[in-house]
Amino acid sequence: MATSVSDALEQLKSTGVRMTPQRHAILSYLMNSKTHPTADEIYRALSPDFPSMSVATIYNNLRLFVDAGLVRELTYGDDSSRFDADLSDHYHCICKSCGRITDFEYPPLLEVEKAAAKETGFIVEGHRMEVYGICPECAAGNQDQDKAGRKDSSSKH
Repeated sequence: MATSVSDALEQLKSTGVRMTPQRHAILSYLMNSKTHPTADEIYRALSPDFPSMSVATIYNNLRLFVDAGLVRELTYGDDSSRFDADLSDHYHCICKSCGRITDFEYPPLLEVEKAAAKETGFIVEGHRMEVYGICPECAAGNQDQDKAGRKDSSSKH
């Protein structure tokens, strides 16, 4: 598993992938991001420095990185995948209001995998767990709106 941008670049070069400035920028952005960006978010972040780069270039490179095992694609049933360069065992908390994804560490649920294999006969290759809720920023915003709503309704009486 690549632990740094330079490790990832070497891993790609060893498989014959030519390293372009755009490819380097996309990989660096992903490996330094904690936000699990979408392809469109990566495009918006990098397009000022790479005005000739297209969204298709982003998607093609993301596919290359996923296929090379450098990046994990996260899909949650909506239209846009998110990408995570942190391949360690970790889980995600997802805000139902703004969509923010925050990593959290917890010991891998290997007993769940063993139980699933035993009960179903599957050869279990891994699992994914998400926890859903409201992030602190959205919760603070909702409290502000609740207070404002109470003030408005109390002033009408």
